[in-house]
Amino acid sequence: MQINNILEVVNALIQIVHDCESSKNKAGYFAALYKRMTIAVLGNIQAGNFDDGARMERLDIVFAQRYLQAFNSYFSNANCTVSWKQAFDACKDDSLIVLQHLLLGINTHINLDLAIAAAEIAPGDSIYAMHNDFNRINLLIGSLMGDIQECLSQIWLPMRVLAKIANGKQDAVLNFSIDKARDASWASAIMLAHMNDIQRAAYIQHLDWTVSELANKIKSPGFAAGFVLRAIRGTEFDDTAHTIHLVNTIVV
Repeated sequence: MQINNILEVVNALIQIVHDCESSKNKAGYFAALYKRMTIAVLGNIQAGNFDDGARMERLDIVFAQRYLQAFNSYFSNANCTVSWKQAFDACKDDSLIVLQHLLLGINTHINLDLAIAAAEIAPGDSIYAMHNDFNRINLLIGSLMGDIQECLSQIWLPMRVLAKIANGKQDAVLNFSIDKARDASWASAIMLAHMNDIQRAAYIQHLDWTVSELANKIKSPGFAAGFVLRAIRGTEFDDTAHTIHLVNTIVV
């Protein structure tokens, strides 16, 4: 899929969200979050909040194309990266909570796709000038995740109670931290930016498998965490289309 500007990214994501709602496909959870993130990036570009707005739009396009290609490949039974296949395969697992589905998408998109996209847009030493804007992208993702968790806990009251029991230790419970993912992705972006084509291909393959291993930990975080997650899952709506709509629209 050829994308020429960020508005085309938004429109492509809107279509995916609509299709997932219609087919009750849990892949729509992350697609809805990603659509909101892209709109937030566009707003920040228009407001001049990035060091280089034009560069950020190019990054957003390359970043999005990796997701769109993976989505279209997987659901047309073609090959995609190991980590995206794992995230999409998980959409068939009814035992996972909404937050796990969101984190599986975020894990692959930050740890794999964002690193690759950043290195492509800013090869060599030019990557260093992107650091501030790279961090701003991840702050946007983190803030939107906070919004969605808060909204879901308002709708599913037992989830709010369980969150208090967990005492804010979601990172430990789900074996995932957006801050750590950002730092790891940035380190990968620097390495990729300074590699030749052969080195880059080998590193991306290794990175893909590493990201998929982290996905396994998000899906199966251990016995104690699993008990909490099963309790949360028992409070969630079973209507996938309705949940996609909530992720797509709810605002704190």
